[in-house]
Amino acid sequence: MDQFYIPQGYAPRLNLYDTQKAIGLLKRLFEDTLGGALNLRRVSAPLFVEASTGLNDDLNGVERPVTFDIPAAGRDAQVVHSLAKWKRMALHRYQFSVGEGLYTDMNAIRRDEQPDNLHSVYVDQWDWEKVLAPRDRNLEYLQRTVSTIVDAICQTQTTIRAMFPQLSPLPGISREISFVTTQELEDRFPVLTPKEREDAWVKDHPTTFLMQIGGALKSGSPHDGRAPDYDDWTLNGDILVWNTVLGRAFELSSMGIRVDPAALDRQLSLAGCDDRRTLPFHKSLLAGELPLTVGGGIGQSRLCMQLLGKAHIGEVQASVWDEETIRVCQEAGVILL
Repeated sequence: MDQFYIPQGYAPRLNLYDTQKAIGLLKRLFEDTLGGALNLRRVSAPLFVEASTGLNDDLNGVERPVTFDIPAAGRDAQVVHSLAKWKRMALHRYQFSVGEGLYTDMNAIRRDEQPDNLHSVYVDQWDWEKVLAPRDRNLEYLQRTVSTIVDAICQTQTTIRAMFPQLSPLPGISREISFVTTQELEDRFPVLTPKEREDAWVKDHPTTFLMQIGGALKSGSPHDGRAPDYDDWTLNGDILVWNTVLGRAFELSSMGIRVDPAALDRQLSLAGCDDRRTLPFHKSLLAGELPLTVGGGIGQSRLCMQLLGKAHIGEVQASVWDEETIRVCQEAGVILL
């Protein structure tokens, strides 16, 4: 387990039921705002996918999916880790045009996640994906999309604070975004770990888009792991904000322009994953049969934590926790759902 703690003197700004009301309002507001801003339509998404399709995501490449058999279908299924690849197939099936996209509620189980203040084995996020034109596979388009998402977050924050004035003392999320690459952070903070670099930078740049995650840096190691078959490692990143409750950088979204056939071919080789080339999703993408897209995931519980000033993800979602987490939270007066 990563370091888990409840800050000294922490007290929730909303009681248990007001928290539930605020969560419901926040989720409705944000998804409507985001959908309108990015021209996204809501669709239904699977909780599990067939194991043999290659549609499930490998995340950092070592996480084990929850797998089970379906006797009536004669097939094995996997609970999703995320929907990055499924969304791209869905855009193809729905025959969406350039500039159109989808969003959905994504619920996942990541059994190998290390629970802490921010992480749970249960994952809930808004997954979104949008068709783009070849001319838009560039950094400028990516940065404009990031700005649109941050603006939707800030609009949601303004309304939530109007409805729940007790949240007003919390520092607001800044619309001013710092765009920085992982290599720039390594060059600036060569002796720090990747997480320490994020904390050092975001403390002074409280809304940051950290770019180019997945490929090896000059040091020989990547800043963080990314599966080779959805984000283009040169055109992706994380939206990070400064969380004053925990005193650390706080990831709200992982997103990026997705691989085209050339980027997929390159990244599969770099990651040693050439065996995936025969899977249906990868064969279709390498053949140029799938649309070019941009997309990402925005953590629902993460956004609730940030905007409602919560110290632990268990205050805004129901999950299963170890005895030490339960004990520490009880002693601090923190109620886990």
